[in-house]
Amino acid sequence: MLKTRIPARGSLSELLALASPVILSRLGIMMMGLTDAIVVGHYSSIELGYHALGWAPTMIALTTGVGLLAGVQVLTAQRIGEGRPQDAGAVLRRGLLFAAVVGVAFGAALWFGAAPAMHAIGLDPALAEGAAAVARTFALSIPAYLLSIALIYWLEALGRPGPAAALMWGANIVNLAANLWLVPGTSPFAIEGAVASAAATFIARTALVVGLAAYLVMWADARRKYGLFAAAPGAPGWKPLIWIGGASAASLFVETSAFAGMNAIAGLLGGLEAAAWAVVFNVSAIVFMVPLGFASATAVLVGRGYGERSPDAVRRSGLLGFAAAGSVLVVIAAVVALLPETIVSAYTADPSLIVLAVPALALASLFFVADGLQVVAANALRARNDVWLPTLTHTISYAGVMLPLGYVLGLPMGMGLVGLAWSVVIASLFSAGFLLTRFWWLSRRSFVPQAEALQSLA
Repeated sequence: MLKTRIPARGSLSELLALASPVILSRLGIMMMGLTDAIVVGHYSSIELGYHALGWAPTMIALTTGVGLLAGVQVLTAQRIGEGRPQDAGAVLRRGLLFAAVVGVAFGAALWFGAAPAMHAIGLDPALAEGAAAVARTFALSIPAYLLSIALIYWLEALGRPGPAAALMWGANIVNLAANLWLVPGTSPFAIEGAVASAAATFIARTALVVGLAAYLVMWADARRKYGLFAAAPGAPGWKPLIWIGGASAASLFVETSAFAGMNAIAGLLGGLEAAAWAVVFNVSAIVFMVPLGFASATAVLVGRGYGERSPDAVRRSGLLGFAAAGSVLVVIAAVVALLPETIVSAYTADPSLIVLAVPALALASLFFVADGLQVVAANALRARNDVWLPTLTHTISYAGVMLPLGYVLGLPMGMGLVGLAWSVVIASLFSAGFLLTRFWWLSRRSFVPQAEALQSLA
C-alpha cells in the first residue's frame, strides 16, 4: 500500500502530500465512469446515450450521499486538531452506519423512481426505457459505494490517503476487466451494452469496499491510536455529523440535479446530442476530480487549524489550496482547449458525434478554473463551520442561473450544446467569485471556538 508522510503543518508540501493521493483516488472514482463510457461508446452510440441518461439520476443519488458523509472527514480532522485522535474511531462507526442506511434508501429510490422520472421529462419512450434499465442496475451499487466513501474520508482526514488511492485503482482494474467481459454480450449472462457496464461497476465497487475494510482491520494504528473499536464517550454525536453532512448534501443535490437537468436538456435536443454532451460532461467531471482532491486536502488542513483554534492556520491553509488548485487547473484547461478533437476521439469514432462534441468541449474548458476554485472554497468554508452559505450559493448559481440559462440558450435560442456549455461557464464564475470573497472576508475575523460552535449539536 502507498504510505503518505505528512510534513510540517500548514506548508505547501503538506497540502501536496495530502492532495496528490486524494486526486489519484478521485480520478480513480471517475475512471470507472470513463471506462464505462469508452467501452460502451465504442460498442454503440445509442447505448452511450442510455448510459448518459441512466447515469444522470444515479449521479444525484451518489453525490447527495457523498455530501451526507462529509461530516466524517470534517469531524475526524477537527478531532486530530484538538489532540483527541482516540475519538476518531467513533466518528467512523457512526459514519458507516449512516452510509449503510442512506445507501439502501437511495438505492431503493433510484430502483423504483428511475423509469417514471425518465418518462416524466418527455424523453422518447425507447430512450427512457433504455436509460431506466441502466439506472436500476447502478442502484444496486450505491450502498457499497457510500460505505467506501466513509472509509476513504476517514483515512484522508487521518493523513492516510495513499491506501485508499491504491485500492481505488485496484477496483478500476476489476471494473475494466468486467466491462470487457460483460459489455459485448459474450458472457453467459443475458446482458450487454450500458446495462452490462453498470453491472461491472457494481462488481468493482463491491471489491473496493471489501478491500478498504480488510485494510482497516489489518492496520494496527486504527485500533491502538484512533480507537476504531473503542468506546469514546467524548466523541461528537449524531447531530454535528448530520448538520455538516446535511449542508454539504443539500449543496451537492442542487448542483448535481442541475447538471442532471442539463443532461435532460441535451436529451431533448436528440439522442446523438445526449451522447455528445455525455462526452463533454465526462471529460469535465474527470478534470473536476483534480480540484476535488485539492478541496478535500484543504478541508482537512482547515479543519485541523479550526480544531486548534488557529485563525492563521485556517487562513494559510485556505489560500494555499486556492493557489495550488488554480495553478494546476490553468494548465489542464489549456491542454483541453488545444486538443478537444483528440480527446473526443478517444470516446467514439462516430464522425457525427465528434462534430457535435468538439466545439462544446473546447468551450467547456473555460469553466474548469472557476468550477475548481468554487469547490475548494466551499470545502474550506465548511471545514471552518460556515456550512450553509456554500449551499445557498450553489442553489443560486446552478439551479437559479445555469439550468434555466442552459434551456434558453440550448433550445429556444438554438445554440445547442454550445449554449449548454456557456451556461455552465457563467454559473461557475458566479459561484467561485462569491465563495472566494466569503472566505477572504471571514479570514479577517476571529471565529467561534469549535467546542462552543458545536455545543448545541453535541
